[in-house]
Amino acid sequence: MGIRSQVSRNTLSNANSQRDWRIWADFAQVLIHKARRLYLDEPFGVELKETVYALDATVIDLCLSLFPWARFRKHKAAVKLHTLLDLRGSIPSFIEITEGKVHDVNILDLLILEPGSFCVMDRGYLDFQRLHTLRLQGAFFVVRAKSNLNYRRLYSRPVKKKTGLRSDQTIALNVYQSSKEYPDNLRLVRFVDKDGRRYSFLTNNFSLKAITVADLYKEHWKVELFFKWIKQHLRIKSFFGTSENAVKTQVWIAISIYVLVAIVKKELGLKKSLYEILQILSVTIFEKDQLFQALMETEQQNQNTENNNQLLMFNL
Repeated sequence: MGIRSQVSRNTLSNANSQRDWRIWADFAQVLIHKARRLYLDEPFGVELKETVYALDATVIDLCLSLFPWARFRKHKAAVKLHTLLDLRGSIPSFIEITEGKVHDVNILDLLILEPGSFCVMDRGYLDFQRLHTLRLQGAFFVVRAKSNLNYRRLYSRPVKKKTGLRSDQTIALNVYQSSKEYPDNLRLVRFVDKDGRRYSFLTNNFSLKAITVADLYKEHWKVELFFKWIKQHLRIKSFFGTSENAVKTQVWIAISIYVLVAIVKKELGLKKSLYEILQILSVTIFEKDQLFQALMETEQQNQNTENNNQLLMFNL
């Protein structure tokens, strides 16, 4: 890469501040488009042909004195990483970076989902007007209901309680404002997991099995794994610049690396985890060996190490 000496932090800071973050955002979108095509037929835990997304956000804490533009609380700064994750391959299809004070539900105004797709969300996204907009787009949603949901039951379907299901109902909203924002009927599925935790899910899909609705929400944890992976392995907790442009640049570069590793894993048919591939690339980045050779050599070494654990009965 032509780097012959240690790069100073100030050099990286100036570069991140001066180069427009949209360059990296556009580059990431090209990679995302390629990765999603590669993982188009990837199973994700629920047997559905339709595309299923998980929507969530994570907070990246910052120092208020250094990042005064990233308002969050009175004595705290932060940015939020809003992500719409395609569960096939855990590829982010939509990313929005905002100030920490921006509420999660506002991101629904920016989403345009393809008809027939599913969007799985936590209760923080329960806004009936915005959910109705998703329904008008032809998309389906699965969102956790709040405990104080005011509704009336219109119809009940039988459920198998051995599966953890408790009820499967068609409902209508009672509160005038809520019913005005979402005038159609909704489906309410109640579920209890093995630890006794109770969940209530709202959806506008009436054809799925009730247990499939619960299974879809179980897959929501994959977006949390994505956030954890990004924060732990790509080091976006510390930044090389304090401007908004510098922060967004570094975050988009981290996302690009994540998607690049996912592309390499799929195209080369590797069994390694994304973290293992990233570790190999980090120590071989200046080597002249081909990428495929470097990755396959380590895989063969691991296999040989496992085989050597077996003692030989005869020395031949």
